[in-house]
Amino acid sequence: MELGKPIIQREITTSQYLKFIIPSAIGFLLFLTPIPQGDQITIGVGMLADYFQQILSAYLVPFMIIVFFASAVISLWTKISKPDTILKNDFLKGLFDANIFWLVMRWLGLIFALLTFFQLGPEFIWASATGGTVLNALVPVLTTWFLFAGFLLPFILDFGLMEFAGTLVRRIMKPLFTLPGRSSIDCLASWLGSGTVGVLVTTNQYDEGYYNKREASVIATNFSIASIAFSLVVINFINLGHMFVQFYTTVIVAGIVAAIICPRIPPLSRKENTYYEPVGKRIDEAVPEGISLFKWGVNQAINKANEAKGISDFVLSGTKNVIDIWFGLVPVVMALGTIAMVVAEYTPIFNVLSYPFVPVLKLLSIPEVNAAAPAILVGFADMFLPAVVGSSIESELTRFVIACVSMTQLIYMSEVGALILRSNIPLSFTDLVFVFLERTIITLPIIVFMAHVFFF
Repeated sequence: MELGKPIIQREITTSQYLKFIIPSAIGFLLFLTPIPQGDQITIGVGMLADYFQQILSAYLVPFMIIVFFASAVISLWTKISKPDTILKNDFLKGLFDANIFWLVMRWLGLIFALLTFFQLGPEFIWASATGGTVLNALVPVLTTWFLFAGFLLPFILDFGLMEFAGTLVRRIMKPLFTLPGRSSIDCLASWLGSGTVGVLVTTNQYDEGYYNKREASVIATNFSIASIAFSLVVINFINLGHMFVQFYTTVIVAGIVAAIICPRIPPLSRKENTYYEPVGKRIDEAVPEGISLFKWGVNQAINKANEAKGISDFVLSGTKNVIDIWFGLVPVVMALGTIAMVVAEYTPIFNVLSYPFVPVLKLLSIPEVNAAAPAILVGFADMFLPAVVGSSIESELTRFVIACVSMTQLIYMSEVGALILRSNIPLSFTDLVFVFLERTIITLPIIVFMAHVFFF
């Protein structure tokens, strides 16, 4: 289905304005407004998720193991029996009619979760640094974040906020990053909340026909940045909390440069400018002649808000989002996350792969290069691992570089990488490896230069 001719609202009623303004304001407050929380910064959705996680901390892991069990068993039953109850329902079919690869991932997620919960089988699977981290630290966070983010996401997607913001910043986003203006909302949602929320927004917009294949691929791998809150955790863990301003300034500068370059080189530049086939193109941010940017943004927003249905559809849409994530996504994160952590902790793979970086780091005058090189690459497994590996390094400059690089690489298989692979966005595992390496190679010299300036 292709986009039709845009509707120009001649007379906008007060009720139409309010249908755009009120839900969009709620969405802005929930997802895009920074809220101080102790010594950190979060967003409304994050506060709800944290509160829910605290009061139900004892029940979240057992609950999600039950979800993993249902996901794996029902998916296998669907594959074998092909029941009409599931196959004739579009939502249930999409949820449980998984291909062989994702079926295996769901079963691995269940097996890893059970072994970890009961501490059975090989210790390398359920150890605190591998399956224990994924099940007890990552899964509860994703469960609560996605509960509220998935349920409340329509506030920023369905009532015109994306259309309004997209129109206003298109002239910046298009020439700079080759992206539609609405991608700025993805970036803000990641920056203030969580990279996983950014991927969730991107996936939704791609599935709905608002991003083409290339745009969705670029946004998911270059704009799903780690939040300010997590940045504070990393810099404090690596004992450089007093340099947070210099640290985050470096991350922003290096991240912007990478986001400018990566879309213009393979593999991202080779992605097609076509839209998700089942829906086609549903976006047009071009401003007609004779209409101001602001007025056209309001017009587009109100057109979108007019398409929104009643409260029952809102609740149904949010509920489907949460169920799809809990049953289809979190088990995959458990599987891929555990595998990635095991590889990082118990095999020499990242040490071996890091050998080519040793002479590069020496050339860049980085102290303790043999310890620093593995920390540069281990972030592919999990975003927090570089800080763990680098925390024992004596040189503050080296720890600073490791922390900054880990924040700009973005492709973490224990979380964001698993979400991307599970989505319809046309990115393969090989693509993610290349983008990860490209971002590392692009950002490393920038980060090192700024580090030498700050530590001069």
